[in-house]
Amino acid sequence: MAKTEELYIDLLKKNLTDLLNEGANHYAPFSPRSKNPFKRMVLNYMINTFEKKKIKVVQDVPFNYEQRSVGIGWPANGYTMTGMKRLNNVEFCINEILKNNVPGDFIETGVWKGGTCIFMRAMLSINNIKDRTVWVADSFQGLPEPDVEKYPEDEGDDLYSIEQLRVSLDDVKTNFKKFGMLDEQVQFLKGWFKDTLPTAPIEKLALIRLDGDMYESTMDGLVNLYHKLSPGGFIIIDDYGAIEACKKAVHDFRDKHGITDEIKEIDWTGYYWQKT
Repeated sequence: MAKTEELYIDLLKKNLTDLLNEGANHYAPFSPRSKNPFKRMVLNYMINTFEKKKIKVVQDVPFNYEQRSVGIGWPANGYTMTGMKRLNNVEFCINEILKNNVPGDFIETGVWKGGTCIFMRAMLSINNIKDRTVWVADSFQGLPEPDVEKYPEDEGDDLYSIEQLRVSLDDVKTNFKKFGMLDEQVQFLKGWFKDTLPTAPIEKLALIRLDGDMYESTMDGLVNLYHKLSPGGFIIIDDYGAIEACKKAVHDFRDKHGITDEIKEIDWTGYYWQKT
């Protein structure tokens, strides 16, 4: 790869992850830590009042380069939460796919502001690939409320209440336009995964990136997409190390289908394996 292209990729990753914006804060769940018992009581009352209305309270956290590099927190001005290590892994997987001519498209399920999919499309552009599509799958209205009767593993999950996780389809398309990456090689699947993935017009996949957090969302991705993954292709599980329900979905699926390919660590939460 030419030096100019390497510099572009590095700059793109730093932009998408908000590493260029060292003065910018990121979001994190809010937890009152005041030593004043009255103030703590008032804060807890306010938080409970908001959460009863299904509004999750978050706080600004000062910029921390190391944390941002491994995708901790939700960058206020970034386009992806993955951090550099997980974007480096996407780059590695795509390079291996192209080097070995593994057939198929790329998909991410759960895209937030679209940053990782923007990066996937940029990698195709840099390599002058015209015959692969990047599929962008999301509800574009946040996460679903847990269906605890069908998926008891998701009981207590409150990510659906976090306003910062709701990014509209129009906003994501605007982000693609900002980077010059919105074209016919990008296709959007809007809706809950259980509704969109079973009928998605995807023939083959070379890269699957699941970022659904929940047991249900992870299992929807595995059940509806894994059989389309070409041998030699890669599957990335973004929340494997951070959310036990997600990890359980992965192992339940692997056990059921006798999948023994080695699961490899990317960082504290991201893991992946190559389909043999």
